[in-house]
Amino acid sequence: MPIHRKVLMTAVSVAVLVALAASAAAQGSSPVSDLKSPPAVATPAKQQQARPSTREQSATSAQLKRGSAYDWAVGIAAGRIEGTPLRLSAEIAQVVDDGDNLRVVPIVTRGVFDNLSDILYLPGVDGAIVYGDILEHYRTTRKIRNIEKRLAYVANLSVAEMHVLVRPGINSLKELAGKRVNFNTAGTAAAYTGPIVFDRLGIQVIKQFEPHREVIAAMTRTEDVAAVVFVTTKPAQPIAQPTWPEGFKLLPVEYARALEEFYLPAYLEHTEYPKLIPAGQKVATIAVPVILAVYNATTDSDRYRRIARFVDRFFDRLPQLQVAPYDPSWKSVNLAATVPGWKRFAPMQARLDRLEAAKPRGITSS
Repeated sequence: MPIHRKVLMTAVSVAVLVALAASAAAQGSSPVSDLKSPPAVATPAKQQQARPSTREQSATSAQLKRGSAYDWAVGIAAGRIEGTPLRLSAEIAQVVDDGDNLRVVPIVTRGVFDNLSDILYLPGVDGAIVYGDILEHYRTTRKIRNIEKRLAYVANLSVAEMHVLVRPGINSLKELAGKRVNFNTAGTAAAYTGPIVFDRLGIQVIKQFEPHREVIAAMTRTEDVAAVVFVTTKPAQPIAQPTWPEGFKLLPVEYARALEEFYLPAYLEHTEYPKLIPAGQKVATIAVPVILAVYNATTDSDRYRRIARFVDRFFDRLPQLQVAPYDPSWKSVNLAATVPGWKRFAPMQARLDRLEAAKPRGITSS
């Protein structure tokens, strides 16, 4: 019903009530008392006792909202249900859980790159597992101002290496200029990191975003696509398992100055890719950090206090995550490790500073 009709009907109703009241006053009776009420229905005594009053319901609601785990719930945007980030988030939730004092809620999302948007805009999300170079994408493509000040990192959880698989006759990244390179489908790590790396190196390729499985199958038959790019934890099984035609290889990605802001040097080895890398050789590449990030809230906000409490529990209980039955990757997590292009969340930095100050002179964090 249009708004103006609702207002008109309300006005008419009020006018009718006023007229009735005036008439009743003139007759010395109440218009309400003269109206016949429906007969009351008897309610059993037990039902009357079981039904809480409005005041009791309000008190119960207030107790749920105040002084409970709802006040100290931290949502972590993890990723797709089949991905490693969701599993890591679930393990964090299990270990740092502290009853009403702290509750961590892992959240299934569209993927690790949309997780950053969830921190910024989705209610209930305070942290997320993201890739370290996502800040570049949000600065240059989504044009979000001061993005690096609105987020901070808690820990570097792992790294994902860049893999560039090429057809025969191509021996360097520069030779891919002007050729078609596939970066997998939109939303994947390769679809974000790959173009950033090529753009920073000044290599202009024809960017394609098709499913790798289909493109790889076609690469062995046609020359339409010169290379495919993976960004994932090694070894990448779609690369490691097949037997490739002669001449297919993994190209080196040298650690150039233009890549230092967000990436780390890494290597791919023969033991990981015996069908593509000769014995005794390595292929240089880069790695993007996979990090636990949080919203960098103001220090006087409830959100900041929630995240700070979460960081304290995570700091204290990380050793529990580094033993079975939890994911083996926790064993390599070093809370003192830095992340290129990111600033560490202040409460985590304070814990590390206190730990460093408590050590005997001459001993530093590794």
